[in-house]
Amino acid sequence: MLIIWGMLLGQLLYLELIFHICSFGWNMSNPVFAILFSIAWSGGQALVVGLVKGRWKKVFFYGFIWMSVLWVGVQLVYFRIFRQPLLWEAVFKGGADALTNYWREALEGLLGALPYLLLLLLPAVAIGMILHKIKWHFPRVTRLEMLRTGLVTLLGLFSCLTILEIGKFLDTDFYQDYHEFYNPLGVTETTGVFPTLLRDTIHFSVNNLLQVDSNQEEVISEDMILETQTDTQTDSKTETEIESEIDSQIDTDSDHISQPHEDEQIQYEENKPEQNVPVKHEYELDYEVLRGLADNKKKAWLADYIQGLQPTYTNEYTGIFEGYNLIYLTAEGFCSYAIREDVTPTLYKLTHSGFTFENYYVPLWQTSTSDGEYINCTGLIPDGQFSMRKSGSNNMAYSLPAFFSSQNVKSYAYHNNTLSYYDRNVTHPNLGYDFKGCKLGGLSAEVWGKQIFPMEHPNQWPASDLEMIQGTVPEYINEERFHVYYMTVSGHMNYNFKGNAMASKNRKAVENMELSENGKAYIACNIELDKALECLLEQLQAAGQLEKTVICLSADHYPYGMTNEQYEELAGKSLSEGMDLYRNSLILWNAGMEDAVHVTKACGPMDIIPTLLNLFGFSFDSRMYAGRDILSEEEGLVIFNDRSFVTDSVIYNRKKKQTIWLKDDEGMDIVPDDEKESYLSDIKQEVKDRYQFSAYVLQENYYQDVEDARKCK
Repeated sequence: MLIIWGMLLGQLLYLELIFHICSFGWNMSNPVFAILFSIAWSGGQALVVGLVKGRWKKVFFYGFIWMSVLWVGVQLVYFRIFRQPLLWEAVFKGGADALTNYWREALEGLLGALPYLLLLLLPAVAIGMILHKIKWHFPRVTRLEMLRTGLVTLLGLFSCLTILEIGKFLDTDFYQDYHEFYNPLGVTETTGVFPTLLRDTIHFSVNNLLQVDSNQEEVISEDMILETQTDTQTDSKTETEIESEIDSQIDTDSDHISQPHEDEQIQYEENKPEQNVPVKHEYELDYEVLRGLADNKKKAWLADYIQGLQPTYTNEYTGIFEGYNLIYLTAEGFCSYAIREDVTPTLYKLTHSGFTFENYYVPLWQTSTSDGEYINCTGLIPDGQFSMRKSGSNNMAYSLPAFFSSQNVKSYAYHNNTLSYYDRNVTHPNLGYDFKGCKLGGLSAEVWGKQIFPMEHPNQWPASDLEMIQGTVPEYINEERFHVYYMTVSGHMNYNFKGNAMASKNRKAVENMELSENGKAYIACNIELDKALECLLEQLQAAGQLEKTVICLSADHYPYGMTNEQYEELAGKSLSEGMDLYRNSLILWNAGMEDAVHVTKACGPMDIIPTLLNLFGFSFDSRMYAGRDILSEEEGLVIFNDRSFVTDSVIYNRKKKQTIWLKDDEGMDIVPDDEKESYLSDIKQEVKDRYQFSAYVLQENYYQDVEDARKCK
């Protein structure tokens, strides 16, 4: 029994070590917990081997050996591609998407990780060869050995729980990552692959299998639509009738979204305050009703939190774009270092005029693109993985389309990829958009065919942002007013000239740059985005819409498809200080702005929605978002995936335990020494609160409660 346990334990520790070195380098944050957990984990496996009889001992023993190798190998490849551990949610809800859309990246990640994968195989191969050569037979296990193994296994588990309890008592980052604010990346780096597997299994089971969801998703599926058609017809219908029913079904997907109250918006416009008299951005809420709707602790916490929040105020920029069009883009893998005046002149112009943001950061979230898009479109911090998907049946009353709809403005959304990817055919109509893709992605042409826009090369990978603009602008350009959202894809990894269509297309423009192939290919991809923006501006100008249109663009994440070394080569400088890895550019531009407005406040994607609402003069409640109006007087705050943060006074890197106090124009720390401890403590609590607010709003469909409370005023 001891030999079996020893082999299983030795392999687990070896696998954890190889994975950690490959993924995180030599920094081991909590080896004690990792070792104790491995003792318990391997002890449980040894008990199973000891309990079974005959040939099953061999089956289970080698099964544990090879399943461990397989799991760590998959995690290693996935991490090299996405910089995040693979979780059950991604396996069950994103696996098909990943296999069909990212097979090139998976293949390259597999090849890149091949030396490490071979290292992972060594213990399993060695154990098999040695045991075969010496013709070792699995012995019968005595009750005493089983008891001894069970006790040591329980001791290992008890020790792990004790460490967690100590962490809870001391309020350590380790405990928060593992329990309070589940951070899979932090858990994996700190404790290892297998502790994360157990934690994620519990998390996934509670949230997806055991929890009774009273607000089950009302997904527009082909079966639902076709079933509706079948049930209501006795004879075959004409093509026109079918199309009419489909359009009706798609339109009703967002019918349950409460729009901002039109009478409230009208009253706000009629009684708009004078520019020098700041007014709160908040709704009148009946908090007694809001608390009465709180049927659990999460909703009760939300009611108290919202009532206790101070809203932002109107400011000198309130309503300067009132009545304008808005074109809002989430740019795939975009970063400031893609901007070169010679090869991306339009991006250069848009980032150096209009509003310019000197301290804009774009965090990387667990479901990189989808979560980046979620925070851009909602102003909420993602909750775990696939937050946009989880919002697909919620009341999204405070999205941009909802506000534009209150002024009878139609909202369009486009993506130059499959219609169904990340379930955007459900989530984006739920936000209020008329959403179209360039390909069906497995959906029925009969049902979804009208939601496809024309592109010359829809099957290129990545597809052309320029072709997306060319194929979609005619749909809305002649309307009196419009709001349009684009999710681009031309900047998608991998960055090379072999498998990246956009890099190959624009290769000549970057051939003479003193960069590696990776850097050149990345800039070449973004030349396509630049061409798309140039085409967009030209068409707006030709239609007489340019002066009355605002362009806003933010990335979904930085180009994590590069290594840190490659990214620093592209940047031409070190990015190891503070949160420099995530520095980026935000475009907020209108052709009529005579002078650039330079903004030095720390800001990020969660601030975009409230900032736009203020600029467009909408009546809104600033407390409904995790972000704040960038142009308000409130101090800037950017929150990252691991609850690191940047404010106008400090940069706090939680992972590195690094605190950088910022200085004023006279070279003095903005926060006095005697106030630093309390200031840092207050911001840490605010970060927790905004995280919790965002998670609870999503989990509890809380905007519906807020809308119900508004109706009572």
